Parts: sequence; C-alpha cells; structure tokens
Amino acid sequence: TAGASSISDSSAIVESVEDNPDEGCHIYRNGYYGSGISVVEGILEVNIIQMMNIQMTDSQDGNSLVDFVVTCQGSLPTDVCTVVSDPTCQMSKSVVCDPVVISDECLLTIRRAFEGPGTYCINITLGDDTSQALTSALISVNGGEST
Repeated sequence: TAGASSISDSSAIVESVEDNPDEGCHIYRNGYYGSGISVVEGILEVNIIQMMNIQMTDSQDGNSLVDFVVTCQGSLPTDVCTVVSDPTCQMSKSVVCDPVVISDECLLTIRRAFEGPGTYCINITLGDDTSQALTSALISVNGGEST
C-alpha cells in the first residue's frame, strides 16, 4: 500500500493505492480520516509511608502479618497488587491482587502475610484503567516483628 496524506481542518485526507498482483489492477480509495486523543493524568507516584507488624495472640499460629500504609499521587487507583519475593527480588513467593475503592485521597492500608521470619522484597503496584505505578521495599520479618 502506498499513500499520501495532507492535513486540512484537523481532518486528514488519505489516499491509498493497492496493487493486486493476480489481476494486475490498482484500487484507488479516497476519504477522510479523523481521530481523537485523550490525555489522562494516571497514577504518578506510589510511596510506602509506614509498615506495621500485626500482633497475634499465642494461640494464632501461621504467617506473620504486616500492614503497609501507602499513598499515591495523580489519579485514584482501582486495584492493588502485591508481589512478595526473595531478598534479591528475583524469585516470586506470592502474588495477591485486590480491587480497592478510594473516594477522595489516595491513602490505603494493605495487609499481607509472610510465610515466616526472613528478609523479603515486596513490590506494591497500584493501577487503574489507564495507568500503573510501582514501589518496592526490602522488609525483614522476625518472628512476628517487622523492621
């Protein structure tokens, strides 16, 4: 396809020529093409502002729980995904995604479980229909206490 175009009154005139090698003929098409572009702000920045260990009673066995308080700039997210990995951030141990409803200010608390004491890499991604933003942190979980 070969084509030429010119712009007139924010509409583009498109002219194309198609070769049909089987029949040796050309097809000419003329017309107008219009398109719109929408610019959206998106989620610009994500920050973990606080990490809090959740105290469990002696009768509660299992995973250590940590709450992450997260803020963001830009548009409000509709979902949050958390990837917990090894300390090098190479081997994923768990992925959890949840929808979120934020009405006014981007401030949310995310509770995640860790399988035991150790050092973990955590990636928190906030997303909406048009954008995603990521933050990462290295967290040390010591038998129910996090630093």
